[in-house]
Amino acid sequence: MTTVDIFSLIRSRYNSFTNTEKKVADYVLENIKDVIYMSITDLADACDVGESSVFRFCKTMNLKGYQEFKIALAHSISQGEETPQISGQITMQDTIGELASKILTTNVSALTDTFNLINEGDISTAIDYIIAADRVHFFGVGASLMTAMEAKNKFMRVTNKTECSIDTHLQIMSAALMTDKDVAVLISYSGSTKDTIEVARVVKERGAKIIAITRFAKSPLTSYADITLLCGANEGPLQGGSLSAKLSQLYLLDLLYAEYFKRTHKESTVNKDSTAKAVIEKML
Repeated sequence: MTTVDIFSLIRSRYNSFTNTEKKVADYVLENIKDVIYMSITDLADACDVGESSVFRFCKTMNLKGYQEFKIALAHSISQGEETPQISGQITMQDTIGELASKILTTNVSALTDTFNLINEGDISTAIDYIIAADRVHFFGVGASLMTAMEAKNKFMRVTNKTECSIDTHLQIMSAALMTDKDVAVLISYSGSTKDTIEVARVVKERGAKIIAITRFAKSPLTSYADITLLCGANEGPLQGGSLSAKLSQLYLLDLLYAEYFKRTHKESTVNKDSTAKAVIEKML
């Protein structure tokens, strides 16, 4: 994508916008630094328009969609800063010590924000679903796939009913074979990833329970979810796959694992001992 000045683009196309698109444009220009951390659903709600209107607003500017719009917005903001930024508040002038301090602050803040967003009732219900399930599928693409694989690795030490497919074709096929006795844990920071949303749609049709781990309470993904667990990291569109976002997701998964282990203590203890013995020969 060629870098564009999104503000100049909005102003140059303003007269060609519909009335609803103008509402979106006005909101963006007045709330620049808030929009960069908003999902398409959040922005639509803030402008009192439909998600389709936000999407058309992006298409009118010859952008592929909302994510490309946010990337262009981030570029435009960074170009307007006096000091070039690498990500967040990290600048080209930072020393190693300053980098270490800023990254620590970002990660601690992400975990703290996630802790403050935890709903104990939702965590408890999620564990009820997982315990009752015949199979638990972890889904994600890109950076979120790595988190899903880590969840599979964590839970397989205490139960044999977890699955995680790497390929998106295999994911959608796995979703198509789920039943109302299964649970899908869908991980997506934005909640707007096409492949993950398609998996959610198929899983919902099959009647399985859906647990979404995402940043935004309102997004295309959460519209399918039975339970939404929110991570607190603020990841800009130029920071895809940031470790702070991943840490917040892993924190929630660790909480789910610990509560699952606690409730299934007898079975999980036996299984954990068995899996530990199985790999002991691999150690020096």
